[in-house]
Amino acid sequence: MKGSLPDKYLMPEDLVTLFRLPSVETVYQWRRKGIGPRGFRVGRYLRFDPEVVRAWVESRTEGAA
Repeated sequence: MKGSLPDKYLMPEDLVTLFRLPSVETVYQWRRKGIGPRGFRVGRYLRFDPEVVRAWVESRTEGAA
């Protein structure tokens, strides 16, 4: 996954596209449950740092065969 994420902050819709999720609601459910990548608010908008998303993916894939 290294190098495949953009250098800009990601929107929930970007995560839907990257991970082929069913909907943006999945991203918000992850956030409520505390199981997705850590995001932050800019006003009323949710954003994700690409490096945080990359680290989250790596933490999920460590030890997976």
